[in-house]
Amino acid sequence: MPVSMTALADDLTAESAELRGLLAGLDESGWRRDTPAEGWTIADQVSHLAYFDDVAVQSAVDPDAFRAELERIRAAGGVNPDAVAARYRDLPGAELLRWFDRSREHLVETFRGLEPGLRVPWFGPAMSAASSLTARIMETWAHGQDVADALGVARVPSVRLRHVAHIGVGARAFSYAVHGRAMPDVPVRVELDAPDGSRWTWGPQDAADRITGPALDFALLITQRRHSDDLALTATGPAALEWAEIGQAFAGTAGKGREPGQFGGAARPTSASEESG
Repeated sequence: MPVSMTALADDLTAESAELRGLLAGLDESGWRRDTPAEGWTIADQVSHLAYFDDVAVQSAVDPDAFRAELERIRAAGGVNPDAVAARYRDLPGAELLRWFDRSREHLVETFRGLEPGLRVPWFGPAMSAASSLTARIMETWAHGQDVADALGVARVPSVRLRHVAHIGVGARAFSYAVHGRAMPDVPVRVELDAPDGSRWTWGPQDAADRITGPALDFALLITQRRHSDDLALTATGPAALEWAEIGQAFAGTAGKGREPGQFGGAARPTSASEESG
């Protein structure tokens, strides 16, 4: 089935609305609440998304300007998400939310009209417009998880997790590269139980190495929002076990991940329409 940019844009809009539901009721102290990402507040999570939404639009509509900026960034030592967060740390929460709304709307409308196969540059390898939009869904879900964790709520899993898992599976080679390791020439089968009761699969059916379990848990693993010890996943075979240790769906340097048992307390379930301040 051909990739639909309209369907991807609609899913990003839905994921954005879920995150916005968590943000809308926050007062200024809520915006400054620490998240599990070391040194980052809820405000930092949102400025990160807004900033890279703007950059993603530039990569699609003015790739030459993006490449020129990328060369400048590389010459200065590479992209530094912590420095980006610090740059916007003094913005009030209401202003951050307006920025996020504007940037996200511009991103969605820009990418909705692109050909899925259009190649766009990025901080890692160039990717298709469809993959770039899928990556924005993954980023929104992952940073939304940090916000939810900071607020002590658990989001209801949706079938949009497929996008997160898909990006994660596709980033297997990248995960090895950022850790300075050679990826073994061994396929890994991924079988995930989806929130709607279906099963999502990637990789050869007869692969000896495999990762199985809930789609939510794989998404948490591959975005490094939970330690593998705290997830109901089964990794079979040395290649699967190593990937589960270093897997990373997002661009940039190797992530620090989370500590075992860091989220020992059960969060209360919440739907996309609920808010917490």
